[in-house]
Amino acid sequence: MSLKMEFVEKASRPGARVSDLCREYGVSRETGYKWLNRFKREGYDGLEERSRAPRSSPLMKAEELVQAVLAAREAHPRWGPKKLQVVVRRRFGEETPSESTIARILRRFGQVKARRSRRPLSVVERAPQMTAEAPNDVWTVDFKGWWRSLDGYRCEPLTVRDAFSRYLLSVIVLASTAEARVREVFEQLFRKYGLPKAIQSDNGTPFIAVRGRGGLTRLSAWWVSLGIRIVRSRPACPQDNGGHERMHADMSAEVQAFPASTREDQQRALSKWRKEFNDVRPHEALGGKVPAEVYKPSVRRRLDVPAFKHPDHWLKRNVVSKQGVFMLEGESYTVGSAFVGHVIALEPLGGLKHRMWFRDIDLGPVELAPPRRTIDTAVDGFLARPFRKSDRVKRPRSVSANEGEALPFPSTRDSQLASLPPRPPQLPNET
Repeated sequence: MSLKMEFVEKASRPGARVSDLCREYGVSRETGYKWLNRFKREGYDGLEERSRAPRSSPLMKAEELVQAVLAAREAHPRWGPKKLQVVVRRRFGEETPSESTIARILRRFGQVKARRSRRPLSVVERAPQMTAEAPNDVWTVDFKGWWRSLDGYRCEPLTVRDAFSRYLLSVIVLASTAEARVREVFEQLFRKYGLPKAIQSDNGTPFIAVRGRGGLTRLSAWWVSLGIRIVRSRPACPQDNGGHERMHADMSAEVQAFPASTREDQQRALSKWRKEFNDVRPHEALGGKVPAEVYKPSVRRRLDVPAFKHPDHWLKRNVVSKQGVFMLEGESYTVGSAFVGHVIALEPLGGLKHRMWFRDIDLGPVELAPPRRTIDTAVDGFLARPFRKSDRVKRPRSVSANEGEALPFPSTRDSQLASLPPRPPQLPNET
């Protein structure tokens, strides 16, 4: 009986301790559970050895693709990646590299300069579908339109509200909408009230970056890393967050209309208004109750980032540097500063094409270039290839009488002689 068969038969018995069996047979718990799960799904057939070789080799045609790009560039020196891609597609079809990969190859070949491309807008076309059925299902957040206190200070309160109970969690005047200060506020709220399941915001700073991957900023990427779902309103659709906007309208009429003398006085006025909103004012949507009677803090209290499991065959990379770059096979790929310090997973789609994921958020496709060593090998082979007659540039050459060296261009005398008409044939002398 094989080791696997003996192991899974013992592990399948009622009351078996898989961890003890793993130690007894000298295998890791991950391997032991993998054997056991395969046995449960497929029986003894699931215990057969499986090839560890990848189902497809993304670099199988890498050098061939690079050679084709370089050949197309040589044939059409003034064509850019977009036109060269059309030429290469005639031969390779769906395996043709993207424009960015062709540009990367040409840069390694010393043919083009890098250009900064603008990412497409990350927009939301449908109204949010998530509804709050209990406290902390959805928090809504926004910056109230600013006004000035009597001493000229700009007041722009950050407001955070529980969508189900209407409980106003925070109304605080900040000096700016910078991400760092807003994050401090949310850290305090999470410690006091726990974590919500979702946070809804509009598409403004610092909550959403419409030109960022997944529309995420450093702040919203942090929320996602904590297991919080991001709910986005549609652009220019305040009705998607109607309850929050109505609360802002009340604040405008009851607080903004009577600006205080200083920032500190304005904050005290807002805190007093928040207290009345939560504990005194009855709400029709709550059956006449006040928000404080309905709201309860969340049971989720941990602020450490929980682990997230992606399939084993996906590539995982840490995002480093302030620009948000991850490295792979000597090449750098920019995913965005929002993901600095986080892990990005790459789902293979076939060939060099992959899809980027941040936890369970789709960040869009990316095409990995062949590794530099592969491109360099292909370039060296392209440059060292034997020239065919059709490849040679026919150029007249002359020899210097003094030095006997081949000149790169014909001499003036040779050029003039070459431009003369051919000498007419000599006629025989008449007698």
